[in-house]
Amino acid sequence: MNILKKRSWELPEREATPEHVFLNRRQILAGLAGSGVLMGSGLGVRPAFAEEDPSAGLYPVTRNPAFKLDRDLTSEDIASQYNNFYEFGSHKQIWPAAQKLQIRPWTVTLDGLVDNPQIVDIDALLAKMPLEERLYRHRCVEAWSMAVPWSGFPLADLVKLAGPQADAKYLRFETFLDPSIASGQKQSWYPWPYVEGLTLEEATNELAFMATGIYGKPLAKQFGAPIRLVTPWKYGFKCIKSVVRISFTKERPVSFWEEIQPKEYGFWANVNPEVPHRRWSQASEKLLGTDERRDTLLYNGYEEQVAGLYKNLGGESLFM
Repeated sequence: MNILKKRSWELPEREATPEHVFLNRRQILAGLAGSGVLMGSGLGVRPAFAEEDPSAGLYPVTRNPAFKLDRDLTSEDIASQYNNFYEFGSHKQIWPAAQKLQIRPWTVTLDGLVDNPQIVDIDALLAKMPLEERLYRHRCVEAWSMAVPWSGFPLADLVKLAGPQADAKYLRFETFLDPSIASGQKQSWYPWPYVEGLTLEEATNELAFMATGIYGKPLAKQFGAPIRLVTPWKYGFKCIKSVVRISFTKERPVSFWEEIQPKEYGFWANVNPEVPHRRWSQASEKLLGTDERRDTLLYNGYEEQVAGLYKNLGGESLFM
């Protein structure tokens, strides 16, 4: 007899919003938008999704029932209008400026210590990968959080496609560089382009995810279209947006915020309520779109899945 043991962060299926309810809500909102009811109501951010994405026909995708939440999903409208995307500015209402991002043509380069270096077109990549939806918590280093339905594929599948060589220990992620459309990249005091990194073991963990969609549709530009990294046990700045290159290296990469302020933003950036940022506490978090505060969970609630990655790293600053 097989005994199925639930993971610590799983909830009964009844706790997740049923797919037919979620899709029906989308249909209702679309109808209201078409009739003009949403104008001025604060319910719609249709301008953020006005441009049709060539991959739109792929979504929504099937939800993976193994990835569930302990809280309600954050409203799409709220999540879509409160974003960090420093390439386009340092304020949170960045989504209008982010619409300048050109998401086609778009390629992702896989290079470095790999057997299969390649430059792959985003639509060809989407055709290669088994897309699924996962419900994940997202915790910002600024002490706010949200819960969203990402669509995409396991990062481990992309690692497999590249074929890392024996000396490959890290993945170095790089975003686009185009100051002509991204005004934030004209600020010379930042080390553009944005760079992030993971160990190969982190990248092949079951939770590591490459998101290409959200809320049952392709990623809107302010979320990091057309492809971004999602590591739900780490602070959100690790989840690099609009990825154009992934290099497999022997040396640990220096990430964007680590280069700017290494005493505040380290390489690992794992969530820990007991390790404060140098300028604020991380003990609790504010749920985006509500007045509710919750206690921060170690590894953002994913301790069972990822704690083993860090057992033999004595002396490392793993949490900030």
